[in-house]
Amino acid sequence: MKLYDYPPAPNPRRVRIFLAEKGIEVPTEAVDLRQGAQLSEAFRRINPQCVVPYLVLDDGTGISESIAICRYFEALQPDPPLFGKTPLEQALVEMWSRRAEFEGLLAVADALRNSAPAFKNRALPGADDFEQIPALVERGQRRTKRFFDVLEERLAHSTFLAGDFFSVADITAFVTVDFAGWIKLTLPETHINARRWYETVRARPSASA
Repeated sequence: MKLYDYPPAPNPRRVRIFLAEKGIEVPTEAVDLRQGAQLSEAFRRINPQCVVPYLVLDDGTGISESIAICRYFEALQPDPPLFGKTPLEQALVEMWSRRAEFEGLLAVADALRNSAPAFKNRALPGADDFEQIPALVERGQRRTKRFFDVLEERLAHSTFLAGDFFSVADITAFVTVDFAGWIKLTLPETHINARRWYETVRARPSASA
């Protein structure tokens, strides 16, 4: 088994935090996205999608997508449960996980990938080139700020996103807040509940994974 990784990137970090919470160690190999190693012929043979994280099992099966990888390990090792235990908990985790990804993580990615010179002609991850769309930068910034508001509203009434338990939804949201720093956005000082939650998650040993 091997996990193809790139430490600075947010999606591989989500998986590393998840594995750290589970106490699972997986051999990793770094793919230097900054140097375009994900587009090399060698890596294309491993993962034609040209993205990380990418998990290759002992039998050669490949699994891409951060949450799919996390679900695989959740099924292998259910404790501690990071996708919820009861049907209601699982639904809430799924809801907040998707909201954190679509309203937060992808908003930051839009603002970054459509503005940074390093992503010229690489506005979307994957094997194909896509031109930057400048109009998506401002929209991504506004959506990120709105996501901060969503966090504040939710966390005024809940210890963690899905309830009183830590879950994969918190991992995605936490990584998103850190990722927003790449576009020079941070949780406002006025967002006391979101900042309380952030510091709580940051204090977990897994946060440094």
